[in-house]
Amino acid sequence: MRIRQIVFAAQDLRRGSGLLASLLELPPPFQDPGVAEFGIDNAVFSFGDQFIEVISPVRADTACGRHLARHGDGGYMLILQTDSLARERARFAALGVRSVWQIELEDISAMHLHPKDVGGAIVSVDEPRPAASWRWGGPQWRVQPGPSGQQCVRGITLQAVDPAALAQRWAQVLGQPAPVAMEGCWRLALTAGFADFVAAPAGAADGVAGFTLAVVQPEAVLAAARGAGLAVDGMQLEVLGTRWTLEPV
Repeated sequence: MRIRQIVFAAQDLRRGSGLLASLLELPPPFQDPGVAEFGIDNAVFSFGDQFIEVISPVRADTACGRHLARHGDGGYMLILQTDSLARERARFAALGVRSVWQIELEDISAMHLHPKDVGGAIVSVDEPRPAASWRWGGPQWRVQPGPSGQQCVRGITLQAVDPAALAQRWAQVLGQPAPVAMEGCWRLALTAGFADFVAAPAGAADGVAGFTLAVVQPEAVLAAARGAGLAVDGMQLEVLGTRWTLEPV
């Protein structure tokens, strides 16, 4: 279970994707025509060998549109890579975890889990073949050369009314060891990454609170954020309704 792609929902796709591209100096994104099935448009950026996607609704009554109406711009979805979706499906079935969408293609199998059966975010579990490939990044994606190719999404932070319970549920659903209590959060270990679960602010709903990103030049990202008028506090910044924590590669 490895983080392979994170997804933001934004009211304005051009503005949201342009902001991410400028902050992280990302290559031009891939626009996937296949997402029209969900009533959305998107921009998918390669980031190391992972991906950062921004989606926006293009028709009424979409899951993305409902999310934006309730929460505004923010973290929306997490796509995890597995080496055996058949194994994961067997566990999901035993736990009663439902699927809201799935697909079987020659080079990838994917399953979107019902958010009410997981909690906190929409989670997809995907098995690319070969493992280093990623259909959702487009046919032309490449790992950026040099240090930029070592950048990565190290972790996701989810907020919850009961973070311990949500962390335990994620561990059960994803077949991972029990989460560990840390200062201010519960941490669930993933392959080469983690998911942290923190207490939601009073009155706030469960959901994606932020991400931890390893970047080549954290100070340059922070300077770009200040230039864009974003809130910056130490090594953290507020972007598209989420808080990013930056670490050096």
